[in-house]
Amino acid sequence: MLGFDQDQAKVDSINKGQSCLSHIDNSLIDSYVTSRRLSATADMHKLNEPDVVLICVPTPTTDDKNPDLAYLMDAIKHIANSLRTGQLICLESTPYPGATEELLLPSLQTKEIIVGRDFFLAFSPEREDPGNTQYKISSIPKIVSGTTSECLKIVESLYSGVFNKVFPVSSTQTAECTKLIENIYRHVNISFVNELKQILARMEVDIWEVLEAASTKPFGFHPFSPGPGIGGHCIPNNPIYFSWKANQLGMDSQIINSALSVEKSMASYVYETAKRALTNQKKNLADSKILILGVTYKPNIQDTRESPALPIIKLLQESGATVEYSDPYVPILQSSDVKTGEMHSSPVTKKALGMFDLVMLITDHSSFPYQLIHEHSALIIDTRNAFRRNSFTGDHVVQA
Repeated sequence: MLGFDQDQAKVDSINKGQSCLSHIDNSLIDSYVTSRRLSATADMHKLNEPDVVLICVPTPTTDDKNPDLAYLMDAIKHIANSLRTGQLICLESTPYPGATEELLLPSLQTKEIIVGRDFFLAFSPEREDPGNTQYKISSIPKIVSGTTSECLKIVESLYSGVFNKVFPVSSTQTAECTKLIENIYRHVNISFVNELKQILARMEVDIWEVLEAASTKPFGFHPFSPGPGIGGHCIPNNPIYFSWKANQLGMDSQIINSALSVEKSMASYVYETAKRALTNQKKNLADSKILILGVTYKPNIQDTRESPALPIIKLLQESGATVEYSDPYVPILQSSDVKTGEMHSSPVTKKALGMFDLVMLITDHSSFPYQLIHEHSALIIDTRNAFRRNSFTGDHVVQA
């Protein structure tokens, strides 16, 4: 296997047998590198060497919430420059519905080089859940599609050697919609419980108790957990890709747009909860010192992309508060959303906790010392129900 990346540091790390991701052990990477089954390069001219090229680049959104396919188009440009007869090009990144045949195919096919004959083009969406140890990659059914029947046959054969079950669909657009709908389903339902959380808080009803009770129903209900907002590289962006495509067709996705609106409000909701909690203790937010626990978008990983912690930190800093963070997976936080563009993780100790007016849990990493934090923090905002889940309660713990 040959990995391609424009980040030379990542290339060097792989070639030294070191993982770039916290949820993939160094030992696994090292075993592949040592046995010469894996190497990495930043030389895109070598793209003609593999028989199969899997495209796994980011597909974020622009500042004005439109699809940003710059990484994808750059990758396709390099592949097109090196394309050779017999290669399979398979997109695993998530685009808008129709992108494989509207963007990739015209960039690769010419009058002389025909898809399904001279090269093969497919789409097979990734279904990874970083940090989830319940499912091995091979046990997750693999959706596959091809731009021609021959393309589908080849990509199905490829993934059948890795995955326990391969599920072919009729077109690349069907597969693209499948991936988007999987994540939109999660986005809409998380937004739903986040909205309920805000309404029930006004009623002085505990959303967590409601969800626990509703979950006793053995049919027709699946619980989703509320939190401080949705993060990651897929779930925040996938609804925007689908909604954008709907707009291109002259249609409007009202449910998706409502869910996006709810999630956009979550940082303000957490901020206002913190402000009220401090006021109740006769403290001014602008004069307060606040510790953020967890800045990754989900527990026990190192990924901060679209993390809900970032807009919350920004709001707190803009209010005049002094903000620090602690995250065992992110020693240095670099983001345009924070003052100076960079912050460094602070230790969680008895002495350090006593220096803060407020400790705010955003990401519930399993390694946090919850008992220590509970005993030595003056005020805690818990956006994940983590303290009560660990049997640590009290008047100084406020749900948000």
